[in-house]
Amino acid sequence: MSKKKTPGNGIVYSTDPAFRPQEEEQPALETLAPKQQKLKIRLDTRQRAGKAVTLVEGFIGKDADLEDLGKKLKTMCGTGGSVKEGAIIIQGDQREKTLLWLLKNGYTLSKRI
Repeated sequence: MSKKKTPGNGIVYSTDPAFRPQEEEQPALETLAPKQQKLKIRLDTRQRAGKAVTLVEGFIGKDADLEDLGKKLKTMCGTGGSVKEGAIIIQGDQREKTLLWLLKNGYTLSKRI
């Protein structure tokens, strides 16, 4: 069986000639100001063959702004990483550098784990 998702909320075929599948409306997320962001920084080693990565989670806003923040953090730390599923992943234990950069640029932290 194919595991591809069909557009149309599971509707495969309709005999109604006037049928139009309803488009799912997703509200556009507005990016909150840095002072309103409640970010979490934590170290993670799960499913990474024992290698440590720093995760920055809790960003509320557009994906493009999250990508931009991730790029700035990776450049500042001088390491690689990525942005996946709403979290910024930075290679290595970069918690201190990340914390200092975020505080310097006006972000607030809800916790540091």
